[in-house]
Amino acid sequence: MADADTDLHLMVQSIVDYAIFMLDPRGRIISWNAGAERVKGYTAKEIIGRHFSVFYPPEDVAAKKPERELETAIAEGRLEDEGWRVRKDGTRFWANVIITALFDESGRLRGFGKVTRDMTERRTAERAFDERGRLLAHLVQAQERERRRIAWDVHDDTIQSMVAVGMRLQLLADRVPPEHADAVERLGEAVNAAVQRLRGLTFRLRPPGLDDDLIDALQGYLDETVTGTGLTVSVSHDLVREPPPETRITIFRILQEALTNVHKHARAESVKVSLVSADHGVLVRVTDDGVGLAKPVETLSGRDHFGLLEMRERAEAAGGWWAIRSEPGRGATVEFWVPALPYGGSG
Repeated sequence: MADADTDLHLMVQSIVDYAIFMLDPRGRIISWNAGAERVKGYTAKEIIGRHFSVFYPPEDVAAKKPERELETAIAEGRLEDEGWRVRKDGTRFWANVIITALFDESGRLRGFGKVTRDMTERRTAERAFDERGRLLAHLVQAQERERRRIAWDVHDDTIQSMVAVGMRLQLLADRVPPEHADAVERLGEAVNAAVQRLRGLTFRLRPPGLDDDLIDALQGYLDETVTGTGLTVSVSHDLVREPPPETRITIFRILQEALTNVHKHARAESVKVSLVSADHGVLVRVTDDGVGLAKPVETLSGRDHFGLLEMRERAEAAGGWWAIRSEPGRGATVEFWVPALPYGGSG
């Protein structure tokens, strides 16, 4: 029997495709195999003794999902779940998880067995071929066509009309009685300011270059919007290939919102943007040195932080994830990942 137990232990320890480990009755990790290190990134020395909730995204921890899963496993004997889990480096992966409650002969809970498999690649590939992927691609392209149409309408109609009004006000300023000249001049300045705001709107709606290259479009957007703001932005990238159109647009729009939030709310001096290929997708980080968030994002109301909700919804709709890490006075890091397989394509 001892030899059989030893062989079983060696087999479990050597499996690399599955994370297999044990929890005590309180959910603390008491064993760790090679697959767990490969999938989650922790060595046994780093992770044993810690609570298994460390593998769950902050929103799941706040909702007490780890505790609920253990309760279900106790009540039903086992639990199977799929969802996002977090690696040591903070990135997420789509996991299939099985938790089995372990009882001794007297019925006393001795702990839990946990098996986790990284399903990110399979999920991404399936989504590239399924109906949701096709619908998402069409939806993203339809939204961008509507943005382009609105931008053209504003540029060709509204702005041109207001420019004409401004020119007429300039002519009128030379003809009105002196007591009305200041009022006409102020009106002309208001019209000119409105024209500039509308031009900024058309640029945000449809920046040039978005149909061609993500990095070029991002750099062009930054050159146009950051100049004169006092904010320094650096961009680094390591992309294996140019993302497909719907992914490129999703990434750009989330970045656009993240950078707008930094400019408006962070009171930052510098921000770093990085884009790298990871897990058949693109992992993006936006890190600023601003004031940070006063409280966790999970507790913020949608009314006050609509932009954060919009970023998360865009990433999740694309089959990815979005997160923000922040401490008061220590800046913030927005991080998101979206799959980058074209509909009907492959890695």
